[in-house]
Amino acid sequence: MTGKSSLEQNTPSKAEQLVSSAKTQKQMETLATLALNRDGGFQELRGGSLGVRIATTEEEIAAAQALRYKVFFEEMGARPSEKALKTRLDADEFDEVADHLLVIDHARGPGAAGVVGTYRLLRSDVVGEKGRFYTADEYDISCLTDFPGRLLEVGRSCVASEYRGRSAMQLLWRGIASYIFLHRIDVLFGCASLHGTSPDLMNDELTWLYHNHLAPPALRVRALPERYVDMRRSDPTLLDRRTCLSKLPPLIKGYLRLGGYVGDGAVVDEQFNTTDVAVLVKSELLADKYYRHYERRLKDALD
Repeated sequence: MTGKSSLEQNTPSKAEQLVSSAKTQKQMETLATLALNRDGGFQELRGGSLGVRIATTEEEIAAAQALRYKVFFEEMGARPSEKALKTRLDADEFDEVADHLLVIDHARGPGAAGVVGTYRLLRSDVVGEKGRFYTADEYDISCLTDFPGRLLEVGRSCVASEYRGRSAMQLLWRGIASYIFLHRIDVLFGCASLHGTSPDLMNDELTWLYHNHLAPPALRVRALPERYVDMRRSDPTLLDRRTCLSKLPPLIKGYLRLGGYVGDGAVVDEQFNTTDVAVLVKSELLADKYYRHYERRLKDALD
């Protein structure tokens, strides 16, 4: 009987070394892309046939707006304006100055045809001192706009129904983390929605959010007086954490897993058929989560 010696068995062949070297090189290139280069701008991040990057053409932005219309108005029961109904686009004034993060399925197409997910990103340095944020229509965000740091408002997040697995949402989060690194963002914020316009049907979830994730005073935005809905609606001592979490939308749970906070007060949005809460994440919490992940991958590649 013939066979390799223990030394031969533990020593990679030249071919195996080449494969390993190529694999490591590929991992390193992927990590370089994920980590980004502030001089090189936002590069596309890939996961199989899916990629995430910033929209670069009017056609891609329109594809994101069409996807938003389909999800918000056709699936979730929002009420479109006459213009939206005619164009089949969810569009507003903020789209013109925001960046649009896209998930693209390259199996469907490399550009507008492949858009299957989107997130709208609006930076304070783009808005400027005289500009405003979408969130200000529902919340007093002066504690944020007076904050000595860079802000990023996120919103209009949606993914096509057939792509609502883990991969597309993970890509969006990775894209946001990289965007935060690239633009040196300090605080991420926005409105997140619970489906429906009857807060009484969300008593436990709203109460649990208030008593467990209320933002510290320095970052505690508050719903505008005329729109304020008190989130303290149940006895907090009787709430079950697991049950309350199970009733929250995946996006809100995602913010909470990143160490996010909520503002004071919910807001009913009749047009979009939602009850909104303000969410805030100090950017280092989000960035650290993903950079630690990338560091582990780098260590694995070098071991």
